Amino acid sequence: MVAKVVMPDKSRYVYLYLPSAEEKKRWEKLADEAGVPLTKFVIEIVENALLEESEFKPRAEMVKELGSLRDEVRKLQDDLRLKNIVIDKYESELKRYRSATFLEGGFEGAREYNQELVDLLKRKGVVDSYKILEELGIDPREADLVKAVSSQLDNLEAYGLVESTSRGWRWKG
Repeated sequence: MVAKVVMPDKSRYVYLYLPSAEEKKRWEKLADEAGVPLTKFVIEIVENALLEESEFKPRAEMVKELGSLRDEVRKLQDDLRLKNIVIDKYESELKRYRSATFLEGGFEGAREYNQELVDLLKRKGVVDSYKILEELGIDPREADLVKAVSSQLDNLEAYGLVESTSRGWRWKG
């Protein structure tokens, strides 16, 4: 029987230049510990890495993608900031609308009291006027809204539901 000699196929070679001779010795040692030749060891490591990262992309492509993602995040943040400004404006207008009945002199009919105000007074016990404005999200410089809250408190006091104390407003219920 004649043994068939297999000649290496040069088209399948990959030349790898490691950073140092010590690094090559370390890889050879790891391959020996795994019980496989260095070539098979490197192939297995590379294949496993490729399986984990099936969408392998070159660094330049990843940097470009990261840049476009940053631009998108910036755009979304700007959009969110703008929408928050619009929401704040709408909330302010809603507060003005709801408090309008307390600003009109000689109003006749049913008024809807601010539920947040009533809940706050019930929950906190005694609350000073500045804390009430803070909790309701009202800027003390917004004179109409401050007047509306003050009017509500005065009306609640007239109905015997709250009382004004030296420390603030107290719910009596």
